[in-house]
Amino acid sequence: MKFFIDTASLDEIREAHDMGVLDGVTTNPSLMKKEGAEDFHAHIKAICDLVDGDVSAEIVSTEYDAMVDEAREVAQIADNVVVKVPLILDGIKTIKTLSDEGIRTNCTLCFSPTQALIAAKAGATYISPFIGRLDDISSDGMKLIREIVQIYDQYGYETEVLAASIRHPMHVVESALAGADVATMPLDVIKKLLKHPLTDSGLERFLTDWEAYQQEIGQ
Repeated sequence: MKFFIDTASLDEIREAHDMGVLDGVTTNPSLMKKEGAEDFHAHIKAICDLVDGDVSAEIVSTEYDAMVDEAREVAQIADNVVVKVPLILDGIKTIKTLSDEGIRTNCTLCFSPTQALIAAKAGATYISPFIGRLDDISSDGMKLIREIVQIYDQYGYETEVLAASIRHPMHVVESALAGADVATMPLDVIKKLLKHPLTDSGLERFLTDWEAYQQEIGQ
């Protein structure tokens, strides 16, 4: 499974990259606003320069002609840009056009298996089911991941399943078990994947015993 970080923060991307486990980045308009990025293209370019993997940059137009024009501009920012397109009717048309032109896409805001099926047929590179938001409305986000993986496997679609809106480590574990290709998550969730109380207590015991041992041998 590939790990993407869901952020527009250059500092967070650097930190995740330095861990050696980062495969890509996803951003969206809300994250760009939170970061206070004044120049969208320049900020995406800065992110692309930090990582070798795919960087999803979202367009904000909602009508076909404008979406295609904007997507073409965004795709020119860097070779590793993936254009993020919302899962609406004109978005699907846009994904089909971009796919025919060899421009990679991330179809975002997916909440049903039928949406995912349509996106794959249109040629999306990635599909982004938002599992956390489904959980928020008492629906089963992980069920959606399992259904999409099964459908794609059954018919041989090449679209990668990118589990999004991840809130905690169990989302990552369950997405991996379900066969998702990618999990995108905030930096704090990436860090939580490392944490276990037995690791902490074990290390503390080892260090305490080592210090006692050094005293015994007169070091």
